[in-house]
Amino acid sequence: MDFTQLLTEITRGFSNFSWQNGVMILIGLTLIALAIIKEYEPVLLLPIGFGCILANLGMSTDHGVFKVIYDAGIKTELFPLLIFIGVGAMIDFRPLLSMPKMVLLGAAGQFGIYGALMVALALGFPLNEAAAIGTIGAIDGPTAIFVTTKIAPEILAPVAVAAYSYMSLIPVIQIPLMKLLTTRKERLIRMEYSAKPVSNKAVIAFPIIITIVISLLAPDAAPLIATLMLGNLLKESGVVDRLNKAAQNELINISTLFLGLAVGATMIGDSFLNVKTLGILLIGLFAFVLDTVAGLMFGKLMKVLSGGKINPLIGACGISAFPMAGRLAARAAQEEDFENFILMHAMGANTAGQLGSVIAGGLLLAITLGIMGG
Repeated sequence: MDFTQLLTEITRGFSNFSWQNGVMILIGLTLIALAIIKEYEPVLLLPIGFGCILANLGMSTDHGVFKVIYDAGIKTELFPLLIFIGVGAMIDFRPLLSMPKMVLLGAAGQFGIYGALMVALALGFPLNEAAAIGTIGAIDGPTAIFVTTKIAPEILAPVAVAAYSYMSLIPVIQIPLMKLLTTRKERLIRMEYSAKPVSNKAVIAFPIIITIVISLLAPDAAPLIATLMLGNLLKESGVVDRLNKAAQNELINISTLFLGLAVGATMIGDSFLNVKTLGILLIGLFAFVLDTVAGLMFGKLMKVLSGGKINPLIGACGISAFPMAGRLAARAAQEEDFENFILMHAMGANTAGQLGSVIAGGLLLAITLGIMGG
């Protein structure tokens, strides 16, 4: 090898490096910093950020190991479904089953999905992309990836990044909205947890019944609801402890790691840094804000209808981000009164939001594929 060839080989990496790649590497470093310094959902942001850096150093999903991971886990929708098994194994539906009215808050927390859909359509996005953008409002990464992969894979990167980024920024976004839209008197409301105990038979039957009913009503949501309920059944059956623990730990951890890397590896500078991506991120933020506002307003309505017995903070938990949103609302109440415990009520609304996001995602799929003839 002569000097010219040697120099060409040494500088090969720099020859394809653009300013867009440099910007994306800075974005990747920012995500890693948020994960490590601020501890904003490090399990999500750290692998996404690192994958983003590698993608802009030439290790994209177009070739090599990341192509294998992307094709095996993202294109096939495998990783989101495996993650849902783990999420289901972590969920306790007893608070929801003992307080069925929390379903209303779970429904209110999905307003952002349809609001984002309408805004995206008004801005000129085609129906399939508008529906995919709407899933950001679910604040549920697996659902957003599952739906987007099926109907608009070309915008998977910004949709996935927006969904997971806003999940990690829940404390930053929701706390100011909670304080703005509720009074201190409302945040001080104590809620009695006097619900009837739920039998073991009920919690075992629940995931089976929900799977059957939702699969019949919204067939496109069947894979999501089935994996979520399978995970919950592993937990509640009490006879497969090893599988339950594996779902909550190894399965969800490995799937999240590979999914994060694969999503990050799609964030290539020349295809990510554009007006369209910025629009998707802004519409996603609008969806998150609308979710929270609608939930809080519905919580205030329930407070009035209950004669002041419901703390409207639990309305903010109607989004899907389980269990972060529930814990955040409980913490907001305790900041006003340390002895005010609304965690169980908040978790009831939060689990309702998880179910609501899956159903909403299935409806978006059904509407979009039906209209487009898919």
